[in-house]
Amino acid sequence: MRFVWAVLAFVLAAVLIGTGIAQRTIFLGPKDVAAELAVKAPQAYTVIDSAVLRAHPGEQTLVAHGDGTIFVAQARTADLEAWLSDASYNRISLAKNGTITAKVIEPTVASDGAKDVQRNPAGSDLWLDSFTDKNSLVDRMQVPDGVSVLVASDGKAEAPTDVVLKWPLDTATPWAGPLMVAGGILFLVGLVLYVLAIRHSRRGRGPRRKAPPPLPVTEPIDVADRAAIDAAPEADPAPAGDQASPESDQASSQDGVVRERRAMGPRRRRALLLLPAVGVTAALLSGCSPDIWPHPATSPTPTPTETQAVEAGQQAPAVTEAQAARILESISGTLADADKNLDAAKAGTRLEGAALEARKTAYAVRKSVADFSLPATIPADKVKILVPQAYDSWPRTVLMLVEHGSDDKVAPLIMMMTQPDPWSDYKISSVAEMQASAKLPNMAPAWLGAKLTPPDSPFLVAAPDELAAEFANVIDQGEKSEFYDKFDKSALAFAKSVQDSRATVLQALKDKGADATSSLAFAATAGAGAPVSMSSIDSGAIVSVTVDDSQTIKPTSADASIKNVDTNGTVVNAPAKALTGVDESKTGFVSVYGMQLFFAVPAQGSDDKITLLAASQQLQSVTEIK
Repeated sequence: MRFVWAVLAFVLAAVLIGTGIAQRTIFLGPKDVAAELAVKAPQAYTVIDSAVLRAHPGEQTLVAHGDGTIFVAQARTADLEAWLSDASYNRISLAKNGTITAKVIEPTVASDGAKDVQRNPAGSDLWLDSFTDKNSLVDRMQVPDGVSVLVASDGKAEAPTDVVLKWPLDTATPWAGPLMVAGGILFLVGLVLYVLAIRHSRRGRGPRRKAPPPLPVTEPIDVADRAAIDAAPEADPAPAGDQASPESDQASSQDGVVRERRAMGPRRRRALLLLPAVGVTAALLSGCSPDIWPHPATSPTPTPTETQAVEAGQQAPAVTEAQAARILESISGTLADADKNLDAAKAGTRLEGAALEARKTAYAVRKSVADFSLPATIPADKVKILVPQAYDSWPRTVLMLVEHGSDDKVAPLIMMMTQPDPWSDYKISSVAEMQASAKLPNMAPAWLGAKLTPPDSPFLVAAPDELAAEFANVIDQGEKSEFYDKFDKSALAFAKSVQDSRATVLQALKDKGADATSSLAFAATAGAGAPVSMSSIDSGAIVSVTVDDSQTIKPTSADASIKNVDTNGTVVNAPAKALTGVDESKTGFVSVYGMQLFFAVPAQGSDDKITLLAASQQLQSVTEIK
């Protein structure tokens, strides 16, 4: 019966192990599902709709083959449509019946008379992410709802037509592991039963000996007989003629070895039979992957609830955090190259307004004055605070606070940048160094975005379009200004530093004795740039404005002149000489120092004052009075 149970255990073990192996081999099935994205009429651009990308669950893998450059970008569907609104392109979408279709979309806006738009998509600030490769490209992504993919080459050549989209299939076999382990256990049980059956069988086939006959009855021995026995000589162990031969000794020795081997044989065979079973079980356990084991059902990990509620009809933020970091890196690299080569045209691709004018002036002076300082470099290290405008159309504005890596001695920079249309890059319009004690108001998180406050908003203690003029009045009038009490200590301290700088220049003019033949006047006015105001959570706003501090010097007599180079040929006003190109003037010069300022403006009715968050001041221009 033991043999029957052993055979049954072996059969069940083979069935279980074979079933487990079959689940991972012949019954496993394909690892992914693929769809070929074919187009009938190739265009320079191909858009894959979000619905197509999300037709199956899991990560999407896009495989594209073509000749030359292959470009793939992810962007919000609405942004892609806007970027391609002046061009024809193929759109791959998902029909209601689940089939994938391709259709050519014609331009919806004029393209300035051009028949075919040939715009290279690489490097656009509109993309959430992008990849470029030669001849073939594989892009693994997890595209959320509302995000589509652009496939192109360089905007001139046709987009690759050999495009395949793949999604992974669930190939987990949670019962394969338990089946194989159970089979291994049954195999061990079968071995044990088999060994026990053999042992029992051998014991059952052994010789059956009869019991010895009863011993004869003994009688007592006399004392005399006992003495005679004791006195008799001891007999030899064996007669001389009957001594054991070497052959008999060898046979006896061999019999002992055989008996010893027979005694040890069953134990060795049992040990050898156990080795394969242990090896099979160890191999099964060591080669297992997580896909062959059942996983207990787990509840989803709770995520923290957002502290800011999304309003009905809230529009999407202009950029994501990853997108903003990529844009900042591009801006930083462009301006670093422009600073190195004093290339104002290149700086103009990433700057505008007061920020651009300050750099253009610095480049012009630097070519003549080697030690003239340039405006602060834009770091690409870390975006500490990001507040994008929540707006689906254009222009779009983004507020960023950027740190210089881990260097605490360098002040962080706060900047406003704007993208005027879908085809343009973001440009910084205002940038300034944070004040040491400044603290930003509570702003909306990056995933939500904020709204721009209208320039004439009556809901702030100072309307954004009046703020620059009010602060300029404080600079000129000091404590006599009617707006003096609206600003906090940091703003008033900065205004006082400007007044002190003016006094130093006047004193230097007096020390040279030039005050008798010339006059020096100062005036602060609102800059030409429009204010940009980003609303805060407490109904206040961060407002970026520019203030121009003009310094006008004129001769007071017909015989006098304002010299940039003295009679000895020594340059006394290098910036004026570099920017105007004249050695002296009978009419005088006007030097304008541009101030880029960021204020935290509280809501109307608040007891808080207007706080200066950041400020920078650079020479903006020097012109000769006509």
